[in-house]
Amino acid sequence: MDKPDNHQQHGNAKTHEHLGKHKHHEGQEHNKEHEHHDHTDHHRMMIKDFRRRFWISLVFTLPILALSPMVQDLLGFEFALFGDADKYLLFGLSSIVFFYGGWPFLTGLVDELKEKQPGMMTLIAVAITVAWGYSTATTFGLQGSSFFWELATLVDIMLLGHWIEMKSVLGASRSLQELVKLMPSEAHLLKNGNTVDVKLDELNEGDQVVVRPGEKIPVDGIITEGLSHVNESMVTGEAKPVKKEKNSKVIGGTINGNGSLTVKVEQVGENAYLNKVIKMVRDAQNVKSKTQNLADRIAFWLTIIALTIGFGTLAAWLFAGKEFAFALERMATVMVITCPHALGLAVPLVVAISTSISAQRGLLIRNRTAFENSRKITMMVFDKTGTLTKGNFGVTRLGSFMDDLNNNDILKFAGALESKSEHPLAMGIMNKVREAEIDLPQVDNFNAITGKGIEGDVKNRHIKVVSPGYLKDENIEIPDSALKNKAETVVFLLVDNKLAGYIAMSDEIRKESFDAIKTLKENDIKCYMMTGDNETVAKSVSDELQLDGYFAGLLPDQKLEKIKEFQQKGEFVAMTGDGINDAPALATADVGIAVGSGTDVAAETADIILVNSNPQDISTLVLFGKATYRKMIQNFVWATGYNVVAIPLAAGVLYSYGILISPAMGAVLMSMSTIIVAINAQFLKRKLK
Repeated sequence: MDKPDNHQQHGNAKTHEHLGKHKHHEGQEHNKEHEHHDHTDHHRMMIKDFRRRFWISLVFTLPILALSPMVQDLLGFEFALFGDADKYLLFGLSSIVFFYGGWPFLTGLVDELKEKQPGMMTLIAVAITVAWGYSTATTFGLQGSSFFWELATLVDIMLLGHWIEMKSVLGASRSLQELVKLMPSEAHLLKNGNTVDVKLDELNEGDQVVVRPGEKIPVDGIITEGLSHVNESMVTGEAKPVKKEKNSKVIGGTINGNGSLTVKVEQVGENAYLNKVIKMVRDAQNVKSKTQNLADRIAFWLTIIALTIGFGTLAAWLFAGKEFAFALERMATVMVITCPHALGLAVPLVVAISTSISAQRGLLIRNRTAFENSRKITMMVFDKTGTLTKGNFGVTRLGSFMDDLNNNDILKFAGALESKSEHPLAMGIMNKVREAEIDLPQVDNFNAITGKGIEGDVKNRHIKVVSPGYLKDENIEIPDSALKNKAETVVFLLVDNKLAGYIAMSDEIRKESFDAIKTLKENDIKCYMMTGDNETVAKSVSDELQLDGYFAGLLPDQKLEKIKEFQQKGEFVAMTGDGINDAPALATADVGIAVGSGTDVAAETADIILVNSNPQDISTLVLFGKATYRKMIQNFVWATGYNVVAIPLAAGVLYSYGILISPAMGAVLMSMSTIIVAINAQFLKRKLK
């Protein structure tokens, strides 16, 4: 991977490291936010730096080209400013390009060698250093031709390639600070019957905190007083809010519903569950950031070839009795030619084009290596809630048991009562009422039937919305048609104490999920689901979508372990999810795909983001990844193919037959290779439209 990408990935890993160490007071939280801003700002500064170096180097390259004897010979013109002294001017201008324009590559070489991962930076740095060193020697007395113009154009093209690539990667990046935002910074500590607002780091195990309706729960603990429904979807993935009462456990970062709770503190700070999840994410990303991509692997081998053949050429000609100047020129020609200009553009052009087309199609590519690897996927693991399903607990079916009431009447009567309720199921019914644009009548004598439902008078009729348990208590028979799907929660409508109808609710499967699963299976990719939801719901969704398998009731660390198990069995696993509960698995999977409608935590830990939250885009991604990879390979073949011919000729293997590649001919081959790569990359647009 070229250095800017390394900086970015290592930067991400390091930023997660800071995040994992959860600090509680506000000042420290601000520090974290500054770290994230600093990382993004640092990346933007690097882009500006490459852009500035490119334009300044390009300005110096124009006179270098005009003053180079080789370029003058190629184009058939003569140009001189100071006669014989022009070669010193050429040296001066080229030295500016080498040290100023080439500086990121020279420092990149040092970084890559420190990491023992020589790649693109090493290859570029070796080529420009040999070109500058040899050309400097020829300027000050050594017999031979200079490579100054090749040095300058090589630096320009590599700077341009890195600038294009970094720009395209930054365009799809998200802020990391969302991880911190999930935890509230303060809690309402209960002291002598009064509440005092304190910072989280001031809490101790055994303290009691009050959580008001709608607030985030600040700590892991046990409820000592109160009754409420808590939205735990960001941890468990279950769409339906969970009823919590005395002695129920709660997790920090989850959202309290409509009741007030008093919670006894069990875990705060680094021991809190959410912070353990953040640590899992950080650890997984640290492992993944070490992956080398295709460009680096090819650059590594080209570096080995360049050095081996270069020094081998020098030694061979000296051993054959040729003068040192001749042997050195052969070595320099080989090493400059081995770093083709086209290689610097082969990947950046394809990355820039594929990134922009992806963005138009609703795919944001954050990790290039994972995108390249999407062609290898053998197993796709889906989260359920918010990925395969809509993530909203909504009305899926309703029906009437009375001839004089239609479905809209059922909704009208139920909606009239539910508009007075704060129960989580009421929200699903009210959304359906709004969707159907039903005007709700007045309710009189509203009353809650404890634990069983609600009742009231509507249009001179007594209406009840109740649970199946209420009907059993009243010995009212429930028709089978109302309870045909175990994954649904069903409420019943009674009009004047007679069963009038039912409303079934569940987390609805997205229509696009069916096509997505079908396409993936046609491409021999196994489809599994992992969810925090219960067994009944999971089995229902799995059966309906005809998945290869499913796992229910999993917490974030269990999802991560399942991914690792699959990987150990030789599967190349892609994971798709949308919440904090998916973040560790997304970071661990070979390819992590976040659904755009989910949390920014999921988006930040994923490699690719589905902006439109459409599961069908996942199958597009796999096919698109294959097409992009093929285009990259084609470009590498074009970019390096001429080396197969040029390197042996430059080394002089056919010298005895009078065939010796001149630096000028090497330059022509280089130019042709660069043009072919640029044109070939453009064909990716046509192919994917």
